[in-house]
Amino acid sequence: MAHTLSDIIRILDNLAPPSLAEEWDNSGLQLGDPARSVNKIWVALDPTMPVVEAACARDVDLLITHHPLIFKPLKTIQFHTPLGAVLNMAIRQNLAIFAVHTNLDSAPGGLNDILAHRIGLKDLKPLATGGEIKRFKDDIYPPVSQEQRPGIGRVGRLGKPMDLKSFARAIKEKMGLELVKFAGDPRLSIKKAAVCTGSGSSLLSNFFTSGAQVYVSGDIRYHDARDVEAANLGVIDIGHFGSENFIAETLATRLGTIFVESGINVAIEACDIEIDPFTVL
Repeated sequence: MAHTLSDIIRILDNLAPPSLAEEWDNSGLQLGDPARSVNKIWVALDPTMPVVEAACARDVDLLITHHPLIFKPLKTIQFHTPLGAVLNMAIRQNLAIFAVHTNLDSAPGGLNDILAHRIGLKDLKPLATGGEIKRFKDDIYPPVSQEQRPGIGRVGRLGKPMDLKSFARAIKEKMGLELVKFAGDPRLSIKKAAVCTGSGSSLLSNFFTSGAQVYVSGDIRYHDARDVEAANLGVIDIGHFGSENFIAETLATRLGTIFVESGINVAIEACDIEIDPFTVL
C-alpha cells in the first residue's frame, strides 16, 4: 500500500500538534502535494541549498526540517535569491518540505525534553507553559500522560549538585560540542537548571522566576549575560546549532519506530551533511 504525504503529515501533527506552535511561527507544509506518494524521507535541521541538493540527488520525496523554509508571506519568488533557488530546485525535483518547529520544541518528548535529558536533568516541567494538545480521532501515536505538559523550555534538577564551570564542561562533553560559553561565578552551586533549545533570550524572565540557578540555551545576548551575572545566577550558551542539531537523528529514529509499529513502508534517514555555520578558530 502506497502512503501519501498527507499520511505522513498526520503522524507529524500527532507527534508535534500544530496547536502548540507559536503565533509568529510557520510550521507545517512548506511545499508539496499532500496527495503524492512518499517512499523516502530525510530529516534535517535546516532546508539549506546543500541539504536540498543532497536530498534531491538521493531521490528523497519528503524533507522534514526543524526550521521552516518560509517564515513570512512571499511577495515574489525570484530564482536568483537564496530562498528562490531552493524553492526552484525543490519544485523541479518534486521534493516536499515540511517543518516541525516551535510545536516540536513545546511538545512533550520534543526537543526541549530531549536536550534536558541529554544534559542530565530530572523531574522536568515547562519553563513557559503552552497550549493544550489537540488529539486526533484516529491518532496512532501513544497519548500524552497527565504528568506531561506542553510548553517552551524545561526546568529540572540535576542528579547531584555541581559548580557552574563543571556543569558547563559536562554539557560540552555530553553534547559533543566544540565550544561552550558561560557567564556567572564559576563556583556557583547548581542544583536546578532551565533549558531552551535555539534562541533562548526571550525566556530570560521565565528563567529568573523558575528557581533554577543556571540557564542553558543558545544565542544569549551580551546584556542578558550581564543581567544573569548581576542576579548571581549562571547562563551557559551552547549555540543555536549545538542546542538543536540532534533533531535529525532523534526524530528520524522516532518516526522510523512509528512507521514500523504502524506498518508504514517508508524509508527514513537523518541528514548527515549539516555543520554549524560558525567556525571556531
